[in-house]
Amino acid sequence: MSDNENEYKSPVYNVKAVPVEKVVANDYNPNVVAPPEMKLLEISIWEDGFTMPCVCYYDKEADKYILVDGFHRFTVLKTSKRIYEREKGLLPVVVIDKDLSNRMGSTIRHNRARGTHNIELMSHIVAELDKAGMSDQWIMKNIGMDRDELLRLKQISGLAELFADADFSIPQPKPAYIPIPENDDEVKSE
Repeated sequence: MSDNENEYKSPVYNVKAVPVEKVVANDYNPNVVAPPEMKLLEISIWEDGFTMPCVCYYDKEADKYILVDGFHRFTVLKTSKRIYEREKGLLPVVVIDKDLSNRMGSTIRHNRARGTHNIELMSHIVAELDKAGMSDQWIMKNIGMDRDELLRLKQISGLAELFADADFSIPQPKPAYIPIPENDDEVKSE
């Protein structure tokens, strides 16, 4: 084996055109894009084309590509008729081969480098990684957060877990206190 065969090759050098119907979203992406930014993304893809491939994990058994990064680009291809037609329904993807915990880490790293996150979903991811046996150090390193942020997200997810099986309802508001006048003359003079 030559030294060139052992060299690392980034996934971006193996972009594939995949039918969008073979691509599915993951259920752990906490990145949120507002409607005006989604419209801007659609315009950007229309004007410039796809300039970045989506990142996927290939599930051989299901013959599906599971998104790790690129959900909003994927959504634009599925929802914009003009882009779908121009691209012939093909989404540019690169494939990474990682287990679920590492794919979650990849998704968060991709997102944190450029966007904002839904706190509830982030706390859910932290809880899932914790349940999967990932250490605090692994989570901090692979998701790019400090100890305080991890603690806050664990507290949020812990509180949600504490109340997950609780049967409770929001109480009805108490009637407002209305003072009763001592005599009718006061009521008439007001």
